[in-house]
Amino acid sequence: MGAWDIGHFDNDTAADFGGRVDDAEPEKKADVLRAVLTAAADTAPDEYLDEGEEAVAAAALVAAQCPGGEPITTAYGPKDPVPPLPADLRPLAVRALDRLTGADAEPLDLWAEAGAEKEWLAGIAALRAVLVAAPAE
Repeated sequence: MGAWDIGHFDNDTAADFGGRVDDAEPEKKADVLRAVLTAAADTAPDEYLDEGEEAVAAAALVAAQCPGGEPITTAYGPKDPVPPLPADLRPLAVRALDRLTGADAEPLDLWAEAGAEKEWLAGIAALRAVLVAAPAE
């Protein structure tokens, strides 16, 4: 992971994902987020989860539209506004984040190797708290 900071879009994979979201037609942006969130959430606990950075970025975009969510202001996120997202992405984002903080998840392993596991997990916990508090409908 080419990372330069701990933020949700502060790595090469997430920054590229922001571009993919921009490239999608407005009515397809939710589908782009749903695909990466589902891929992470549906990775079995005994499988190694690669490339979870996109799921973290997608969860951040979903959380940004929730009450109490932080807007995405980084230059590495999508440049174009993300239209209102369906509320059913919220519990999916929670499932993806839960999987990313479990065993055999590459982002957690990489942040642990870098000595920043606690800081990264705090950011994930903040996203999760916003998503859990928001209505799912």
